[in-house]
Amino acid sequence: MPAFNINCPVPFNQQPLNEYLELKKAFLFSWSSYKLTYYLRIVFEIFLCSFIACGFILCYILIYFTNFFKLLIIDFLVVDLLCFLLFFRLYLGWSYIFKRLMSATIFYEESGWYDGQIWIKTIDMLTRDRLIASCQIIPFLNRIKYTCYLFFINFGFHYFLYSTF
Repeated sequence: MPAFNINCPVPFNQQPLNEYLELKKAFLFSWSSYKLTYYLRIVFEIFLCSFIACGFILCYILIYFTNFFKLLIIDFLVVDLLCFLLFFRLYLGWSYIFKRLMSATIFYEESGWYDGQIWIKTIDMLTRDRLIASCQIIPFLNRIKYTCYLFFINFGFHYFLYSTF
């Protein structure tokens, strides 16, 4: 579904639809485009693997730390922060493509350094891009946003637990 347009002066890889298709194929960003059950499974696997790996690292670093409960909470804090940063990066990538698709103009560079141009999209291209943005990308953004909220709230809860002990 490449969107090569002969009348479009924007280079092929800088057209918003092609950027969207490339981002959808990228390893990290493709997770959010899966079905909800598979997405939740991946989120759980990422959390579990990072929890186990960070647990071993923290046990090695804090070998003389006698309170196991606090060590467990520190592990949760580290994993929550790492997962939040990972999914925040996903959110930033998808929101950039969303803004490029929704915009009526495209900023592009033809050959390299400091020769930026602006091209106004045609009505057909603008309609197609906005339809893709509203039907395809908004569900991804909402899913990632709620996952970020979950990890942020989880971080706050574990920080509260750590500060009370």
